[in-house]
Amino acid sequence: MPCVESATMLRMLELILLTITGVATGFLNVMAGGGSMLSVPIMIFLGVPGTIANGTNRLAILPQNISAVWAFYRKGFSNFKLSLSLGACTIPGTLIGANLAAKVPSDQFNVLLAVIMVIVLIIMALPQPKTLQQNQTPTKARLIAGHLLMVLIGFWGGFIHIGVGFLLMPALNRVMQLDLITTNAHKVFIVLCYTVVAIAVFASQLDLIWEYGVALGIGTWTGAWLAANMQVKKGVGPIKWTLNIVIVAFIIKLLFF
Repeated sequence: MPCVESATMLRMLELILLTITGVATGFLNVMAGGGSMLSVPIMIFLGVPGTIANGTNRLAILPQNISAVWAFYRKGFSNFKLSLSLGACTIPGTLIGANLAAKVPSDQFNVLLAVIMVIVLIIMALPQPKTLQQNQTPTKARLIAGHLLMVLIGFWGGFIHIGVGFLLMPALNRVMQLDLITTNAHKVFIVLCYTVVAIAVFASQLDLIWEYGVALGIGTWTGAWLAANMQVKKGVGPIKWTLNIVIVAFIIKLLFF
């Protein structure tokens, strides 16, 4: 009986930890990107095989982006016609990427995850180009270029998702010349589109841990809602520094322990 109670208590603590992690993940993903560099390693450290953690993480991404899409819509930042066409272009790449990711052995996935986290960490540390401040109507050439890029971004989103924000932001802001708020509004809708497809692929091939996904999802929903409703300027710096320290610790653990 005490063993059962201990196991139940441990499970509750894990779910609480995942919910808290989800809040940080959702907040960071909507503001810029990189939040999944917290959620996926956390599940791996709780004993979840890497490939399954990658798939289960998509269960939390879904409510995060539903929350953000709704928040942007209520604030008047939405163009569902363009968002849907961009999101549709990610689907072919997502199908290929997710199917490939579901077949990667978990030990190899952990090493791959660590390498990807190093790359994303470097990207986060690089000086970011100035974003466009005025909303502009994209030219036909820029619209075509943006839609073509979505196919490649869909592959990355389906395969790993981590760092996809750092691909979507330049594609929408620099290539299509959309202002930063409009960029974020499209970004969360696009991720919502390909996440539905990714979940279907992973759920059909892997035993996802739905309990963990729900706990993370409660957190990501909250974090995404906060990010979409806040104008964060000076407060982002300390969050990024904290995230960097945690990510370095994750990378060392994945590679050497």
